[in-house]
Amino acid sequence: MDISKLTPNENKNLVISTKYGDYYRYPVKTKVVVKGDDLKEILSEYAMPYVEDGDMIFMSEKIVAISQGRSFDIDDIKPSRLANFLCKFVHKSPYGIGLGIPQTMELAIREIGRPKILFAAFCSAITKPFGKRGVFYQIVGDKARAIDGPCDYTLPPYNHHAKLAPKDPDKVAADLAKHTGCGFVVIDANDLGVEVLGRSSKEIDIDFCKAVFKDNPLGQGSQSTPIAIVRKVK
Repeated sequence: MDISKLTPNENKNLVISTKYGDYYRYPVKTKVVVKGDDLKEILSEYAMPYVEDGDMIFMSEKIVAISQGRSFDIDDIKPSRLANFLCKFVHKSPYGIGLGIPQTMELAIREIGRPKILFAAFCSAITKPFGKRGVFYQIVGDKARAIDGPCDYTLPPYNHHAKLAPKDPDKVAADLAKHTGCGFVVIDANDLGVEVLGRSSKEIDIDFCKAVFKDNPLGQGSQSTPIAIVRKVK
């Protein structure tokens, strides 16, 4: 199929220039992914008709988590007293809730464990007066960083959900690479930055992935484009 049909999202560029070269990021529109969906079938239907040899596929970590049943309506999450307390100290960003509400903090406590969360909160509290930020996330790691809550620009019903990071993202990437024949990356990109959660091979350079996706070309709302075909400009 003609890949020129895959046009960039509004206010996004199709091509990005990096120190690794210039790359197309073709956004692939899909149906709304739900719990239990087979990502191989999603890829076969929506992405594979456009793929050529040498392409890579980047997939939003959000749909991986959703397909694994790791996204929850916030009304179904009952926060503990600890979650209600700790979320008050989280920096509120306009780009995402993170752990800034009781429900997402509760997911972090369940996923990472109370002892590590408390240790991270303690370290953050004693270093913040000295101007050092980000200590909490340095300790708890990518699992906590990828937890997010409801936001207006996300498609229903997930605009009322909180979600965990995907489980075993490296394994997911490796399995989907075998299915597609492409290097595969599970990525968490927003307007604050880019985190690579899963790679089909350790040979895929993390800095390369971040450079190619630094402007968050996929979008998370009505665009419904959770997949990108990445192709070097010849």
